[in-house]
Amino acid sequence: MKTSFKPTIALIAGRASSFTVTFFIPVVLVRVFDQATFGTYKQVFLLYMILYGIAQLGMAESLYYFIPRRTAEGGRVVLNSVVMLALAGLACLGALAAFSSDIARWVGNPEVAAYLVPIGIFLLLMLMTAVLEISMIARKQYLRAAFTYASSDLVRSLFLILPVILLKSLNWLLAGAVAFAALRLFYTLWYLKREFGEDLALDWPCLRRQFAYALPFEMAIIVEVLQANYHQYAVSSQFGAITFAIYSVGCLQLPFVDFVATPASNVMMVRMTDEITEGRNKSVLAIWHDTTRKLGLVFIPIFVLLVISAREIILVLFTARYAAAIPIFTLWAAVVLLAVFPTDGVLRVYAQTRFILFLNIVRLGVIAGMIGWFLSAFGIKGAVLITLLATFVSKSLAIVRATRLMKVSPARILPWGSLAAIGVASAAAALPAWMVRAQVHLHPIPHLMLMGTAFAISYAGLVLGFGLLNEGERLAVTGWLRRPALTKVREVEGS
Repeated sequence: MKTSFKPTIALIAGRASSFTVTFFIPVVLVRVFDQATFGTYKQVFLLYMILYGIAQLGMAESLYYFIPRRTAEGGRVVLNSVVMLALAGLACLGALAAFSSDIARWVGNPEVAAYLVPIGIFLLLMLMTAVLEISMIARKQYLRAAFTYASSDLVRSLFLILPVILLKSLNWLLAGAVAFAALRLFYTLWYLKREFGEDLALDWPCLRRQFAYALPFEMAIIVEVLQANYHQYAVSSQFGAITFAIYSVGCLQLPFVDFVATPASNVMMVRMTDEITEGRNKSVLAIWHDTTRKLGLVFIPIFVLLVISAREIILVLFTARYAAAIPIFTLWAAVVLLAVFPTDGVLRVYAQTRFILFLNIVRLGVIAGMIGWFLSAFGIKGAVLITLLATFVSKSLAIVRATRLMKVSPARILPWGSLAAIGVASAAAALPAWMVRAQVHLHPIPHLMLMGTAFAISYAGLVLGFGLLNEGERLAVTGWLRRPALTKVREVEGS
């Protein structure tokens, strides 16, 4: 399994390098904006996220399927995607401008109307660039994709944060977002022209094939986006901007989940496709096991650490003004645990887009049908609980489907032993961190750092001591550990 380790790590490193600045965008904003303005910001970008997912029409994601299989048509399928994304973005911009008052009323905040045109322009430009990293990964340009992820996220963060720090205005934040998106679009067009040259051309037969693949997948994405964000819409429309600000802090978007899970799933899909194309279907299960185990090594301990340090995390990042978000965040941490299983990637490899649509309809039905009762019974925490329940049901059904696609028994579909061992190691590593939390009384920042250090050292020792890493992973880890020591030796020798 060494072949998947380097590209996966490269992509993860690319996303991780920009994690700090990206993650701290809301941390800066809660210190500049009051809760009402911060809530408005979250509502505006909630609309952006919903439309960004829906308006892609499945065209960008279809490149994972078409470029590896039809290399000669790469330029045509990419340009088809860019044009369709531009048309979709223009339609969204027009709708946001025409129905701004109605949309503001739906989200429960009339202040939102003033920001819908600039967010629509940002959406249009970002949609046209959605093909950038996907094209690189589909062509196995993993290092280039890693660098692009890192540089793009860093620049985006700067363009959003600096205007707010200097001018303390949500209007200027959106102006910075539009400027960044324009810069990213320029780079995207330059890359596509350089990479595909004269092969960039509209191709209607290709477009029909893309639509045949993408439209069922797009229907799944539409339902996925709606169900993934329905809980936030429900809280926003029923409780207003200030309560939504607290709820959105509790449902903190954790970028590391995306920049670990997405590259791992993307590499998994490319490798699975290669094996199936070469007729080595039995290798697919081993690839699935390897990816799931790697994600478990990262996400299971992170989930445990987030739960035991939820109070310190919220107080450090968002101040005591958002202390009411602590119980919400404790529950929301379970999304990290569910991310261990990249089931959508497996289903997409087997072109099970209709089944993905079915799963997302089930999730949306569970959430929409039961969220009212959960909100009445548990308050705003109920919105998190029903979302987690629906996701668990969907993942379970997808794993059952995967057993049939891979023709294996339920006992073999997951690396049960490895996941159980990782879980035990994570729980054991939590004990020293819990003791620090209970016995040491410090300011939240050093307290959180001490807890994290105790947990990390304990977990690393248990993982290495009990042999939970394979040979390639051990070599990579020991290489990272040796590098600082070798650098110090060279410095001493050079002096």
